[in-house]
Amino acid sequence: MESLDKTYQRYQNQVETGLSALLPKVDVAPGAIHEAMRYCLDAGGKRLRPVLLLAAADLYPQKADPLPAAVAIECLHTYSLVHDDLPSMDNSPLRRGKPSAHVQFDEATAILAGDALLTEAFRLLAFHYEEQPACCVALMKCLSEAADSRHLIGGQVVDTLSENTTISADELNYIHQHKTADLITSALLMGLHLTEAPAEAFELLERAGQSIGLAFQIIDDILDATSTADVLGKTVGNDARQAKNTYVSIHGLEASRKAAQEATMLAIEACHSLPGTKADFLVGVIRKLEHRLN
Repeated sequence: MESLDKTYQRYQNQVETGLSALLPKVDVAPGAIHEAMRYCLDAGGKRLRPVLLLAAADLYPQKADPLPAAVAIECLHTYSLVHDDLPSMDNSPLRRGKPSAHVQFDEATAILAGDALLTEAFRLLAFHYEEQPACCVALMKCLSEAADSRHLIGGQVVDTLSENTTISADELNYIHQHKTADLITSALLMGLHLTEAPAEAFELLERAGQSIGLAFQIIDDILDATSTADVLGKTVGNDARQAKNTYVSIHGLEASRKAAQEATMLAIEACHSLPGTKADFLVGVIRKLEHRLN
């Protein structure tokens, strides 16, 4: 049986191949924007969201190739990171161990690269699934809802407006749910939309995705308070410097660790409710995320 790490690497390799093949090359005019887009994507990272999408698509018989959808969600996720790092937002000079896009290029190019990656996500879905309209519409709805003003953007807005103010635990959960958990949930559901999955699978993976996302963001908050830039691959301590509300600032370090453990267990329970053993990989990834260092 293939090990967890080998399976994860196999999915990662598929994503890297898809990114290389499906996005405009640098020699396609205008080369400056395509160079910036590829720079942002080539910085690497865990590729968590596309890996989760591919894994979910392997749970049931497939109706369409999941790779273009996996590349699309990585494009959208990367756009959100590029814009998060901008001087007007988090003003972070590092991302994935490399200079952020606005540092490597300039702020205007970074904004445009983010815009282009967001647009590219939906172009990929429209062109690669046009012969399967039901899948295409389902994927578009799933991804656009996760990224809209009531979800990803909404979470970022509330996060930005809450700087230098004290918010409640419920408001913090709102930020984490919409900034992080909704897109992770979308990855799992998009994978299922490309299969013959029953309705109950969507319900279970929606629960799992929300819990994975919450645990992921809590651990991010913990790492920002306790790790180093060399280990994390991005600037640390930004949350405290910008007086941002985090799980650590509101609940404390130990309570945050306990909350991450509880959210992890809820995600695992949802995956264990799926039939057979095909969800074992998802369970393994969830357990590994709880103990990640970056």
